Amino acid sequence: MSKKEDLAKKLGYQRKNFWQTATETEKKGAMKFAEGYKDFISTAKTVRETVRYTEKVLKKNQFTPIESKKSSKKYYQAYREKNVIAAVIGKKPVSEGINIVSPHIDSPRVDLKQNPLYQDQPTQLGMMRTHYYGGIKKYQWMSTPLALHGVLVKKNGEIVNVSIGENDDDPIFMMPDLLPHLAAEQYRKKIGDAIDASQMNLIFNSIPYPDEKMKESVKLNALVILNEKYGITETDFLSAELELVPAGKARDSGIDRSLLVGYGHDDRVCAYTSLQALLKANPDNLNRTSLIFFSDKEEIGSEGNTGAKSAQFIDFISELLKKNGEKYDSYTVRKTLMKSQILSADVNAAINPNFPQVHEKENAVHIGFGVSITKYTGVRGKGGSNDAHPEFTSRLIHLLEKEKVNWQMGALGKVDQGGGGTIAKFLAAYGADVIDCGTGVIGMHAPYELISKADLYSTFRAFEVFFKKG
Repeated sequence: MSKKEDLAKKLGYQRKNFWQTATETEKKGAMKFAEGYKDFISTAKTVRETVRYTEKVLKKNQFTPIESKKSSKKYYQAYREKNVIAAVIGKKPVSEGINIVSPHIDSPRVDLKQNPLYQDQPTQLGMMRTHYYGGIKKYQWMSTPLALHGVLVKKNGEIVNVSIGENDDDPIFMMPDLLPHLAAEQYRKKIGDAIDASQMNLIFNSIPYPDEKMKESVKLNALVILNEKYGITETDFLSAELELVPAGKARDSGIDRSLLVGYGHDDRVCAYTSLQALLKANPDNLNRTSLIFFSDKEEIGSEGNTGAKSAQFIDFISELLKKNGEKYDSYTVRKTLMKSQILSADVNAAINPNFPQVHEKENAVHIGFGVSITKYTGVRGKGGSNDAHPEFTSRLIHLLEKEKVNWQMGALGKVDQGGGGTIAKFLAAYGADVIDCGTGVIGMHAPYELISKADLYSTFRAFEVFFKKG
């Protein structure tokens, strides 16, 4: 290395390509880690499914429900099957601050309306009306194979879990787009207006009930099938939570299998990696208490009693202090959070090589170069952003550097190109140090998103190091 190159290495900031700099052991570790993640992302496609998966794993690893009278160093709480908090108590008092990693577990999707089923005239097809959830490009969801997931609650209170379209012998569903031969008017519209929400109706069935006198015999036949399969009536739809998600499993991508295509990387990639990192935390050699908080409804503003703004988060901290024999009044809870460090674990937009113009390459996330650290999100003049303090940003960067975790600093596109937000600003309202940290994604919010196995593994390693040494 020349003197000039040596000087540039010492003084400059350079991203490190994981596949060029990692050891063979690390590369194999990244590939192996991705196999568990593929299983998770293929089976836990909704918030409730993610909570059930997480609770099962926590129980298997001897986490104790926070409501239990049993004494432990590892606690969790699953709330309304919509969010999960889990913690490992370290050697220091909880009140001296907690290391928190907080992803959200909801993803953009298409929901069924509360009274969805109707028979279209004159096609005589059974249809389902929908309402999209979160920021999607509506046209991407048309003519895409979809599976139906969710929950129905019958009159007697029995809960029925629904999953149709994931098994090879299951039917799948589709909202058909307009054929190009007859799309002259559609082509003249702006891309955002090409599909109206009222056109996002699902074809549900086509065979009529065998009674020629019935006016809506196709709709009736659908109700008969659902009643025979689930024991439900049309009224049960009114309280149901039914979601349409892309059908099928996550798959390796790229001839070298270095990439992963799947639904819901945003943001269940950060949920899986943070869960695996917490499982590695040993209370016997853990300095500070470590905690994961999986929240719901981030894609629609973190509202409701299961979002990041809900009281459950504060309540769990209070219970954790109590379990550890410490004061748990509002003052102590508040001071505990003000001494805490939080990674708002959310994905960032990696440079899409087909659309590089929306990024500034020096300040963008690059696929395969490690976990992304995002000092601020927001729109235009950082509106709606947390904008992390330099002291915390520097500590995190140098921790990852010291522990040889591939990392990169990345903003969410060019200034004024667009933007977006995370739950960071809601968590920062508690007075904690907060920064966004997560995996780079190409094609975010599409039915199928793309990530690198290198970045997946680097995200896990970042969370693991943060818990152990942050």
